[in-house]
Amino acid sequence: MSYFGTDGIRGKFGESPITPDFILKLGYVTGRVLIENNTNPSRKPSVVIGKDTRLSGYVIEGALQAGFNAAGVDVHMLGPLPTPAIAHLTRSFNADAGVVISASHNPYFDNGIKFFSGDGKKLTDEMQTAINYKLTAIMSASEADNNTIMPIVDPAKLGKNNRINDAKGRYIEFCKGSFPYQYDLSHLTVVVDCANGAGYSVAPRVMRELGANVIAINHAPDGININAECGSTHPEGLQKAVVEHGADVGIALDGDGDRIVMVDETGALVYGDGILYVLATQGADKAKGVVGTLMSNMGLELALKTAEIDFVRAKVGDRYVMQALEANGWILGGEPSGHILCLDKSRTGDAIIAGLQVLAVMQARGRALSDLVEGFDVLPQKLVNVRLSEMKDPFEYPELVAAFDKARAALAGRGRLLIRQSGTEPMIRVMVESDDEIECDVLANDLADQIKAVLG
Repeated sequence: MSYFGTDGIRGKFGESPITPDFILKLGYVTGRVLIENNTNPSRKPSVVIGKDTRLSGYVIEGALQAGFNAAGVDVHMLGPLPTPAIAHLTRSFNADAGVVISASHNPYFDNGIKFFSGDGKKLTDEMQTAINYKLTAIMSASEADNNTIMPIVDPAKLGKNNRINDAKGRYIEFCKGSFPYQYDLSHLTVVVDCANGAGYSVAPRVMRELGANVIAINHAPDGININAECGSTHPEGLQKAVVEHGADVGIALDGDGDRIVMVDETGALVYGDGILYVLATQGADKAKGVVGTLMSNMGLELALKTAEIDFVRAKVGDRYVMQALEANGWILGGEPSGHILCLDKSRTGDAIIAGLQVLAVMQARGRALSDLVEGFDVLPQKLVNVRLSEMKDPFEYPELVAAFDKARAALAGRGRLLIRQSGTEPMIRVMVESDDEIECDVLANDLADQIKAVLG
């Protein structure tokens, strides 16, 4: 079986697989894979470990470091930091891997583990497969076999730990370095919603040290209030705060600081598609091309076409956006949810750095965010989830395929249809976009009814 999902291993803390026993073994087998792939026998492999603000992070952190140490791997502890900070510091410390303890935008009772390779990118498929293979062997072994499956190294070769006390400062300087030196933010009032998550102490500091008048909200984590009616998944409070304070712009992070949603001076939301439009069309250098996902609004595709900028869609997930960017030699891509990759600034999605690039455009152009998104019109979109008694593939039924083809023909040139199977539950997702809001709603519900009638 595969323990890895699209973004690491995630679940409810205390339930399989997010248990201390499993996590100890995960740290151990990952350490053994790093040792087997170590090309420098004169030193032990090392990893950096960072986390968000969930209480369960303390338990997971301890179990992981014990597993790595038992395998013979040194551990650098970073403490609470955004996911992109761990990616950056993995490379900065010349570590063999980076480990993030976070469940991103999920509630506090969930947690997870995701990995970065030594170059600060997502772990390769080959490395992930090797880890999963060893993990499956250990998890299926009997207790009597554990010493054989999970041997402890010579005590003289155990790994050791050290805490990096200046990790936050290193990342703050890295973020500030992505902002054009000739500008500052002294003329802007910025509201920053930290989601009571990993960016709570660094995001406001970055903005302040660049000169902004910063109003921080949801920046007092208590271990269980992460993402609780705040942050990028609940931006209503940010919208209200921007209007109440007469701020120029608002920035909302998610729990692990790799996702961004912005709010303009009128209180209107600017999601990932709008951010990509601004950076692609009005940045210092016009983008050669942009990578979106299957969920990117067709309005973005049409706006970029008008600007004579190429656009391609990848599967959902920033891993696939990265792959498409590298394949095309482009630097800008992302998802509507706010994962924005600016590969000329960072090697992974980074909410703070993406936000700074938008603020730089506002400064360079002397325009408000609401002005910058003019020219990008979001097409009406309707999403209907069809729950089934058991998962079936709708594309195996000719009558449904005919209905999908008919809908696509009707939407040609002015909308699109996306039919997706859920990867976690027996559900078919029907998404319709159209320049006609009524047609959008009617067509989505009609197709959903047909799927339900045929698949049950």
